[in-house]
Amino acid sequence: MAQRKSHVKVGDQVLVLSGKDKGKKGEVLQIFLEKEHSTVDGVIFSIKHMRPDPQTQQGGAVKIAGAVNPSYLKLVCPRTDKPIRTKRRVVEKEIDGRTRLFRERISVVDNESIERT
Repeated sequence: MAQRKSHVKVGDQVLVLSGKDKGKKGEVLQIFLEKEHSTVDGVIFSIKHMRPDPQTQQGGAVKIAGAVNPSYLKLVCPRTDKPIRTKRRVVEKEIDGRTRLFRERISVVDNESIERT
């Protein structure tokens, strides 16, 4: 079975589209393709009650970053700081073959080289 690809990558700035943290922006920390979830910095925290142990010494309620389905995330353009749609196109012959492009201005997402504005 082929592995799924996500429209966001680790390190991308994203906007949360739905849920209790709707409208918040953050950076993608981890992506779990098997479970179809992503961890975003500063978004969706769950509280876990921890016992004190010799390493942490202090117990109590600890905030842990929760997981978000990638369909609830939209990539934020680094230049305009607005949410923007992406698409995959073959731009140059690469090993992977496809690169991510912004839909509105047709520029490459990953290395910021502009084809047409």
